[in-house]
Amino acid sequence: MNAVASLPRPGAVPRAVPPAQPPQPRLGLLGTGTVGAAFVARCAQLRGQGVALPEFAWLSNSRALAGCDPGAAGEVLQRLRAAPARGGGFPPWVESEGLRRGDVIVDASDSDVVASWHSEWLLRGIHVATANKLGAGSDSVRAQAIVRACSEGGGRYGDAATVGAGLPLLRSIRALVAGGDRIHAIEGVLSGSLAWLFDRHDASTPFADLVRAACAAGYAEPDPRIDLSGEDVRRKLLILARAAGFAIEPREVVVESLLPPALATADAADVDARLGMLDTPLRERHSAAARRGDTLAYVGRVDAAGARAELRALDAAHPLRAGAGTDNRVAIWSDRYHARPLLIQGPGAGAAVTAAALLDDVLAITRGCSRGSALDDVHRQATA
Repeated sequence: MNAVASLPRPGAVPRAVPPAQPPQPRLGLLGTGTVGAAFVARCAQLRGQGVALPEFAWLSNSRALAGCDPGAAGEVLQRLRAAPARGGGFPPWVESEGLRRGDVIVDASDSDVVASWHSEWLLRGIHVATANKLGAGSDSVRAQAIVRACSEGGGRYGDAATVGAGLPLLRSIRALVAGGDRIHAIEGVLSGSLAWLFDRHDASTPFADLVRAACAAGYAEPDPRIDLSGEDVRRKLLILARAAGFAIEPREVVVESLLPPALATADAADVDARLGMLDTPLRERHSAAARRGDTLAYVGRVDAAGARAELRALDAAHPLRAGAGTDNRVAIWSDRYHARPLLIQGPGAGAAVTAAALLDDVLAITRGCSRGSALDDVHRQATA
């Protein structure tokens, strides 16, 4: 039998082959603590309202990893939270199903190991949305690796949740600089946990009891020394400084710790019993400020002279005085805002607002929107 070839008719136009559709992005969630749980809950809430969101490929913590079928994230989260401690070796997510280009890592952890992988994922074209400050808020080598990886690998870095729990703070600073403005100073109440503590502290209640209440409400870390040491504010100042164009290293930030030495070095099991060591020194500082009509606030500041984080007494005219509760309140002085600073204020602590900021970044990344990210810092550093 002869084979018969079908030839196109003269003048016929070949049928166009539709381009292959890129795969839908998936999520890998790292961290199943309070922020990770709130992120899963926020996703479920928005899906229930009809918002289209990427599905979870897997969820992981330091103990285990589990794949996730559509709609099963809440159940998987609970299973992971109950998983036994893991022995040595690689973290479970290192051995996981590989994420592909265009997927999104959601870092809801506070792990230095996870943060050290941010640049690696970005180089592979995997996006990162993070509440973990140990990426851009660490040493300059790691911070610069992140911005280079964004440029070279095409991954996008969403970091709005690292400072201000999603307030339009980093985005505003980056927009000012991109528009040619020069930032002269940034000063703010940057810890929602410490803001809540000093808003409540009137010397009538032991400060130790307020710390316990902040932990119970989810405003402070389970080990409150992370907040009370000032280290959290140090990391936030580094992120803000780099967004504004200030070159600074962690060791150059002068930090006042509120912890007496015996509390700072205590074993985790002994921390609660030693919190009373805070009461007398902070009651005395409150009384001294109150006699002058001032209020106490833990303030971070960065400018051309350097960076500091310290407990300060603010007078009635100070621009940071008006905050309340867990509010972050930040003042930005620049060429444009020279005589009076630009003020940004809003809730700065709590798992729900942090998770909402994470999801905002995920949506901005997957929809191709620009919220102002570490990638913008590449261009600023290249022209500095």
